[in-house]
Amino acid sequence: MELMTVAKMLSSQKLQQLARFVATGFIGLLVDFFFTWLFKDFFYCNKFVANGVGFSLAVVNNYVLNRFWTFKSQDKSIAKQFVFFVIISLIGLALNTTLLFLIHQKMQLHFYLSKVLVVVIVFAWNYTANSIFTFKES
Repeated sequence: MELMTVAKMLSSQKLQQLARFVATGFIGLLVDFFFTWLFKDFFYCNKFVANGVGFSLAVVNNYVLNRFWTFKSQDKSIAKQFVFFVIISLIGLALNTTLLFLIHQKMQLHFYLSKVLVVVIVFAWNYTANSIFTFKES
């Protein structure tokens, strides 16, 4: 492949959008892990409750960053858009919690290693669903 072709691909708007989604996801991951740790290891909450808290706070953070930075949405119906984002995130939470339970409890993988694997899977779900439904281009 030619260098100019690669440069054009790398400068494409979709690729930049994906890079911003990855960065937003990473920030969300930090928010998720921090609050999961805080509630699990500092406040001694049940690890699955702590996971839900961390995940939920990351959802709010990610909506704001994705709306204004990743997708640069101009959609005036913010409430409707947020509802789509929350529904997709709740499906993601169900996937997150179910997969975390299966991988950690049933497969006996370390809790935080299990959480990393689950985050990757749920990330793919979130990007695809939000691109199609929440932040679709009109």
